[in-house]
Amino acid sequence: MTSIYSYSLEDLTKLMQAMGQSSYRSKQIFSWLYQKRVASFDEMSDIAKGFRERLKENFNFYRPTMRLKQESSDGTIKCLFRLEDGQEVEGVLMHYVYGYSVCVSSQVGCNMSCAFCASGLLKKKRNLTPAEMLGQVLYFDEMLRARDPSTHVTHVVVMGTGEPFDNYDNVLSFIRIINSQFGLDIGARHITVSTCGVVPGILKFGKEGLQVNLAISLHAPTNEIRDQLMPINHAYPLEQLIPAIIQYGKDSGGRRVTFEYILIKDVNDTIDCARQLAKLIAPTFGYVNLIPYNPVMENGFERSPDQNIELFHNFLLQKHIKSTVRKEFGSDIDAACGQLRAKHKDGN
Repeated sequence: MTSIYSYSLEDLTKLMQAMGQSSYRSKQIFSWLYQKRVASFDEMSDIAKGFRERLKENFNFYRPTMRLKQESSDGTIKCLFRLEDGQEVEGVLMHYVYGYSVCVSSQVGCNMSCAFCASGLLKKKRNLTPAEMLGQVLYFDEMLRARDPSTHVTHVVVMGTGEPFDNYDNVLSFIRIINSQFGLDIGARHITVSTCGVVPGILKFGKEGLQVNLAISLHAPTNEIRDQLMPINHAYPLEQLIPAIIQYGKDSGGRRVTFEYILIKDVNDTIDCARQLAKLIAPTFGYVNLIPYNPVMENGFERSPDQNIELFHNFLLQKHIKSTVRKEFGSDIDAACGQLRAKHKDGN
């Protein structure tokens, strides 16, 4: 039996029509799920009892359950969610001046094996369903509303454990649910998908007609360095990645990408690297989000010194590359992607 939370409005409309119902029925169900937040079909009082019984025979209300929660002194909250089959994934809530953002995982584990990332310490087990991604957002949204009814999740980034474009269809359904005015009504420009550089996914995403933001986990200005940090570069080197990003911009109506660049001491944080990076991405007109590294003990990489971060940032600005340094969150908890799950992988 499939969770009712796994269906976008478009898919649910098709299902309702196949069950002999009008398209309006799907909007009714969405309203009960996301505006009224009911927990059973029996609460959907404006739907005939007989059809409610049919719904109960075909769908359930499954969502992940929260197993472990860590709260940072800066307000960041990281949760480990238990899935129906016993697998576990992470989700993170961060408070910015512009609102509350949830970082969502899209897979159980990750096969990308980026050298600096804790997510790859535990290999991919399976893709998450739309309901399992949505459940992460709903948990934090309901937690915020319980604390203060005037607050809610305003932004979503698919940037946790997993490669979103390795779970393309489910991620797209999830995006359509949270973006729908009948769903969570989170604006498309408040939603970001991050990929490590899966070229076919980038090209496909550009043709979806969405205003959703795209972020590229770049982290290196040359193939030599990127090969060491990100095995995906062997499949899709910079000579393929950069043209794909340029094509994405054309197909998406001129949308710019954000390049994520983790600064790692003595690896990719020199002025020479900054110079190479500026030259590499100039044709894309993209932004750069510089990220101070959050160390993962298993790999031995170190955070770039503040002085190096500042020099790197200033150099990009001098070269007219729009760049920001990401605010650090959760430094006093297991903040790096995959770190909490890896730490508690034996159920402790």
